[in-house]
Amino acid sequence: MAEEWISRLCTAVDAGTMMRHLEEFSKRVKLSGTPQELESFRYLQAVLDGYGYDTDLVLHDAYISLPGKARIDCEAEAPDCITHSFSQPSPPGGLHGVVVYGGNGRAEDFAAIDARGKIVLLDGMANPSASRNASQAGAIGQIHISPHEHLHEMCVSPVWGSPTQATRDGLPTTVVLTLRRPDGDALKQRVQGNAPVEVTLHAEVDTGWRKIPILVAELPGADPAEPFVMFSGHHDTWYQGVMDNGGANATMLEIARLFAPERTAWRRGLRLCFWSGHSHGRYAGSTWYADTHWHELARRCVAHVNVDSTGAKGNTVLSDSPCSAELCGLAQEAISVRGGQDHDGHRMSRAGDQSFWGVGIPSMFMGMGEQPAGSADSFTRSVFGGGVRKGAGFGWWWHTPDDTLDKMDPDLLVRDTQIYVHTIGRLLSDRVLPLDYAAAAASLHRELTKLQQALDDKLDLSGLIARTDLLREKAQALMALPETEADHVNRTLMAVGRAMVPMDYTHGDRFEHDPALPQSPYPVLDAVRQLAAASAGSDQALFLMGGARRACNRLGHALDEATEALTACLEAA
Repeated sequence: MAEEWISRLCTAVDAGTMMRHLEEFSKRVKLSGTPQELESFRYLQAVLDGYGYDTDLVLHDAYISLPGKARIDCEAEAPDCITHSFSQPSPPGGLHGVVVYGGNGRAEDFAAIDARGKIVLLDGMANPSASRNASQAGAIGQIHISPHEHLHEMCVSPVWGSPTQATRDGLPTTVVLTLRRPDGDALKQRVQGNAPVEVTLHAEVDTGWRKIPILVAELPGADPAEPFVMFSGHHDTWYQGVMDNGGANATMLEIARLFAPERTAWRRGLRLCFWSGHSHGRYAGSTWYADTHWHELARRCVAHVNVDSTGAKGNTVLSDSPCSAELCGLAQEAISVRGGQDHDGHRMSRAGDQSFWGVGIPSMFMGMGEQPAGSADSFTRSVFGGGVRKGAGFGWWWHTPDDTLDKMDPDLLVRDTQIYVHTIGRLLSDRVLPLDYAAAAASLHRELTKLQQALDDKLDLSGLIARTDLLREKAQALMALPETEADHVNRTLMAVGRAMVPMDYTHGDRFEHDPALPQSPYPVLDAVRQLAAASAGSDQALFLMGGARRACNRLGHALDEATEALTACLEAA
């Protein structure tokens, strides 16, 4: 039985093997497109070759930004600081300007100040939303105040993947630096005083096109038309990056080692993908792969499982691991059985090499364990979020020079890897794919019902709600079919995903990549949300009505496509 061999593999997860991989990863700083990174990729390739996999190490063009030296001159002081990936480099002699305080860098913060031609001082880690808002507000520079005494390397571009001619104007136009909290708070106190404060920013940033690697590994002998599970994680790092993303890479190699001898138990293939360009190219590697292999992925990929930063000290909380609604049942089972915790069903966020939603591939997981909310080490909650979440991101060493081998916990690395063994084992061996589109339809029903209440009488969503309920009924009926219909059921589940995943996680264009910015559930419905917020009968509401109707048409068409696929399978059974 599948449960037996999966449990046997979970028991066989070996901490010593993974820690030896981590020792190797700790030898190199793996900046995207550098010789040291390529050397480390060749280590991955050699290990996988030794496990019997066919490997393909590809070099492709990517737009990469590597931050260098930084300095801020503030009267006679020069506090410690860093610049960021996709910051603009400063001009000769530095960028001089008056500093204004801009809160957290939200759109409403910028609306309250005149940032034109000024340098904005912002609370919190550097991030793409603040950079976009600062650029749009006409600021010339940004100074971020770290939430604590550590300086975290960040990528501030909101452009997903390497920019195209259509998206390159979305790159940041500001010089971006970060100060440690004590220095930042001191500067903020001065800026909020009566006298104007002027500073000069110096930033060296090497941004341009370069070759970066992708490593793909599969076992030989597979049918070229066979469906497969994609298991991916990035290999590029900030500094040594032993947790981020060495832990995940050790997990991937251990999965490869354990699963290779069990090929006869698989019902579909396994494709491991190691990305570059995650940290310094805004997911340039996975984006290139999605664009280059779009049609094959659409035909064959049943699910995308991502892994990031497994096995670090104190990262005990599992409940917040993100997941698509149709895979939450599998996530709940894996985390409960192997981790002893409940999964809270949080949606995927617009991050972490999730470059495959436009293709229509359901996805699960990014980071696995997190620091408990409110713990002394949970400083990254400003990036990972707070609220009802039980976790608060990774430890304070995330994206710093202190992400070193001593931050790893072998027991937690085994625990996290066992969760991935369980997850991938079921995706590979279940007769019927564990994709619950009745649960996905229920999630959409809740969102549409909430929107209908907010709309009042501006727009009737009852037709969409009825079609969503029909999709749920058909999906429930599909899962009741006998296992003898498994092949047809699996093809149908893939067809439903191709229709519905882009509605769940994109603005509706299957071939473009939405920006790396926070998004609403079902972003395709954003035009409807805007209409709901407008005053009834106003010109604004009338202008918004056309876009809202088109959004409903796009979602309705996807619902019809998914329901037709389900109906055809049910009638043929």
